[in-house]
Amino acid sequence: MNALVTLASEVEVPQNPLIPPIPELVIGLVAFFIVFGFLAKKLLPNINKVLDERRAAIEGGMEKAEAAQAEAQQVLEDYRAQLADARHEAARLRQEAQEQGAALIAEMRAEGQRQREEIIAAGHAQIEADRKQAAQALRQDVGKLATDLAGKLVGESLEDHARQSRTIDRFLDELETKAATDTAKAEAGR
Repeated sequence: MNALVTLASEVEVPQNPLIPPIPELVIGLVAFFIVFGFLAKKLLPNINKVLDERRAAIEGGMEKAEAAQAEAQQVLEDYRAQLADARHEAARLRQEAQEQGAALIAEMRAEGQRQREEIIAAGHAQIEADRKQAAQALRQDVGKLATDLAGKLVGESLEDHARQSRTIDRFLDELETKAATDTAKAEAGR
């Protein structure tokens, strides 16, 4: 049996390759805890810090983006309000200009009408003055011609001016009355 024990001791029992020997397992576990402790104390806080900073930057960026979007929306609303105000102001100014233009046109028409009436009145006054002057000159000329003709027919000189003027005026008044009645009859006949 001795021989078996020696043989057995010489022949090693094959160990399971998945299970390491105990001293290696203990040394591996101690080394793992040392590395794990080092990572947990030094590296993990730095990683967490970087991740927290990144999360804060992302959240801050989102907040800034939302704030910028809200500000842009407010600016857009202000712009639209200003644009609407400008349109209302332009419409008001346009309406005001149209009203002023209409008032100016009415004023110019009234002024033109007044000037026309003045010109017509002045023309009528001038025509009336010219007519009176022509009638006076015609009376004098007709009177002189009638007196000369009457003097030649009678053979005497009719030099009495006062009598001459009365006779001529009476004759011309009769002619004017006759002409006026003829004109009135003609208009009534129409």
